[in-house]
Amino acid sequence: MEEQRTINGINTEEWRMSMMEPVRGDLEQGKYRFRAKNKWISGMHSHTEIKDFYAAGKEDTSRTKTFVLEADEPLNLLGTDYGPNATEVVLHALAVCLNASFISQAALQGIEIEELEFELEGEINLGGFLGVREDVRTGYESICVKCKVKADAPKEKLEELCRLAQERSPVYDIVTNKVPVEVKLEIEQLVKG
Repeated sequence: MEEQRTINGINTEEWRMSMMEPVRGDLEQGKYRFRAKNKWISGMHSHTEIKDFYAAGKEDTSRTKTFVLEADEPLNLLGTDYGPNATEVVLHALAVCLNASFISQAALQGIEIEELEFELEGEINLGGFLGVREDVRTGYESICVKCKVKADAPKEKLEELCRLAQERSPVYDIVTNKVPVEVKLEIEQLVKG
């Protein structure tokens, strides 16, 4: 019997057999639909619930826990600082995805990572969001990412892993390429009596 090899906490054989091979054989197996449901609480505070998703041709019911993510604004942006704001959550999502992409690519190449850290900083001008300047973008003007890695591997190999992390990261793709977003408004009329 073949020994299961775990590198960086990832069973590389299982990764190849249960994730890569099915998608290689049938691209439909790679289609996922993730969902989030956000609800306003008060002021700038809202929370998002994440649980159900569609995976590999069917609804996935393996997740038993609903994840709740709190969001707010800092006090100087008239929030109550109950959680990070949306633009900070984007930085979190980008960091998490780059991390997962880097660590999985390293594992698949047999490179053990001792430490991996991403530091992100996004620059934004609220003039666009506030509607006071039409010539100012509403989103990030730039995002700077620093990747710090400690591993017994040549510098060139670590540079390649950093490049692959960007190429394979869905969130990196989302923030660097235009993604069609459709917003549908559903109005529930309040009856005053």
